[in-house]
Amino acid sequence: MREALFVKQNSGKWKSYEQLQTANPDELAERFIDITNDLAYAKTFYPKSRTTAYLNGLAAGLHQSIYKNKKEDTSRFITFWKFELPELFYTYRRQLLYAFLFFLVSGAMGVLSAKYDDTFVRLILGDGYVNMTNENIAKGDSFGVYKQQGPVEMFFMIAINNVYVSLLTFLSGIFLSVGPVFMLLRNGIMLGSFEYYFFSRGLGIESILVIWIHGTLEISAIIIAGAAGLVLGHGLLFPKTYTRFQAFKNSAKDGTKIALGLVPIFIVAAFFEGFITRYTHMPLWLSISILGGSLAFIIWYVIVYPAKLYKRNQIS
Repeated sequence: MREALFVKQNSGKWKSYEQLQTANPDELAERFIDITNDLAYAKTFYPKSRTTAYLNGLAAGLHQSIYKNKKEDTSRFITFWKFELPELFYTYRRQLLYAFLFFLVSGAMGVLSAKYDDTFVRLILGDGYVNMTNENIAKGDSFGVYKQQGPVEMFFMIAINNVYVSLLTFLSGIFLSVGPVFMLLRNGIMLGSFEYYFFSRGLGIESILVIWIHGTLEISAIIIAGAAGLVLGHGLLFPKTYTRFQAFKNSAKDGTKIALGLVPIFIVAAFFEGFITRYTHMPLWLSISILGGSLAFIIWYVIVYPAKLYKRNQIS
């Protein structure tokens, strides 16, 4: 290949590597490998050209960046939460949107089904839960279910269950993304019928103020887990220029990071459900503060901050 053609084919990529900065060590490693491959080619066919000298300098700069990131061993945890996970949220923002829409539509389906079929709530939630809740409503303690177990026992049980459901939702993406869609539809229909059940008994606002103290984080994390599953299946369905196996490896790595990144969110949600939700008559301002703070955090960390991070990386 002539040098001019080689430069023409790759100059855009080289410039992007110069201009777009990243703190992601995986991205730095991929760029370094790519540049060293181009450098090896240039050294073979154009050993004394300016192109070779330019690539050598670019490779040296990337190597220095990687070396600096060795410090990351002691701050890997911080780097993951501050850069890697938000960058993945931005990269896969479409999957996040699709997961949200799937859940929203299924929630509406649950509401409509419960409204026009008196047996639907019992079919979805089970006779035992409905009968127990009806008894609690009659006793004037509509959400007494959250007081039946000790807070510590409840916390561990819910945390383990939520993490299990999250990982199952993610791993089901290996079935060409059908699994996450099914899990989102299932959970959305359940939530829709659940909320209709309380609204139909005049307890809708109370259910929001009580249940969504923990539900805001819990439901948001389930939606994000569904998006992680869609990411996993994306590599199999749309490999683009990669081999299907390589595309799957890349999407599996990214999806795993997103799924594992949800664990602390589920733990906080389980803490709220085990220790806080049981206080069903807490002051209105406190309930709204917890609920609103949780929602603001999700919107900021999953949508707003990743977009700002992306724009900042483009400018720098």
